[in-house]
Amino acid sequence: MTPTDAPPASSSSSPSPPPRPKVTRAQRAAAQKTASVLVEALPYIQRFRGKVVVVKYGGNALHASASSASSDGDPDGQADAAAAAALASFAQDVVLMRAVGILPVVVHGGGPQIGELMARLGKETEFRNGLRVTDADTLDIARMVLVGKVNRDIVSAINVHGPLAVGMSGEDANLITAAPSHVDLGFVGNVSLVDPTMLQRLVAEGLIPVVATIGADESGQAYNINADTVAGALAEALRAEKLIFLTDTEGLRVVADDPRTVIHQASLEVIDEIVRSGGARGGMMPKVEACARAVRGGVARAHILDGRVPHALLLELLTDSGVGTMVMP
Repeated sequence: MTPTDAPPASSSSSPSPPPRPKVTRAQRAAAQKTASVLVEALPYIQRFRGKVVVVKYGGNALHASASSASSDGDPDGQADAAAAAALASFAQDVVLMRAVGILPVVVHGGGPQIGELMARLGKETEFRNGLRVTDADTLDIARMVLVGKVNRDIVSAINVHGPLAVGMSGEDANLITAAPSHVDLGFVGNVSLVDPTMLQRLVAEGLIPVVATIGADESGQAYNINADTVAGALAEALRAEKLIFLTDTEGLRVVADDPRTVIHQASLEVIDEIVRSGGARGGMMPKVEACARAVRGGVARAHILDGRVPHALLLELLTDSGVGTMVMP
């Protein structure tokens, strides 16, 4: 048989794989650093696996990123891009928590977004003791923003990574029974009762509940409830391991106007003294009160974190470094 008569090479033979690219010294160092971070996270993953962590994602934390971008005039939509990036980063943190076995429940506010829509509609905002006076029109606006906009944005950001998040409000499945806070505040409510049954079912199915803080009384009348208060009440009802607030400050300050007085760890006694001395003011007050109530109610730890720090949740939960204030018994 001549060479030209030789049978063709078998088509089933596969070409040899391409050679592996050469790893540079910098790439190897970066890989080793990643491995070190994973090893550092291991004991925290083991500790918190199967534990509920309630995360309150504040409208102020999201709004702060947009505000910092818009300080230069925002000629190219930088504020919207910054807000989207902050939300995407938060969603990544929550999905990673779930992937390693932690059970996140997200509670969100939306105060700045409500204020922006009210301004566009020509309606003035009035606050009393840090709470928005809420007439019937303002309640409708709050429901539209919280349930129809902010909740959907957070759910969508999480579900980019898979079918994980389920949006709901306190009105759904009688999650939050509300009672009027004060006659002068209109339809502003307090948490009267929490029925965590639906949250427990969703968590047991491997899903991530995302809760908008509109509740209803026994007659069905809706109320806008402070999101910090709701987060604390849900953490207590779920017997959560942790309650975490993401906001736009570095943490709790002993002196409200002095950022140098941020404390990184505080007992309930210290928290009570800061409240008595006026160290917690305005929007920080309901966070501090919710932290204290939750810890007294059985939540192991409560945290007030700077949500402007990228991946603040993971830094607090899975590393040796904290990024805010931890409240403990």
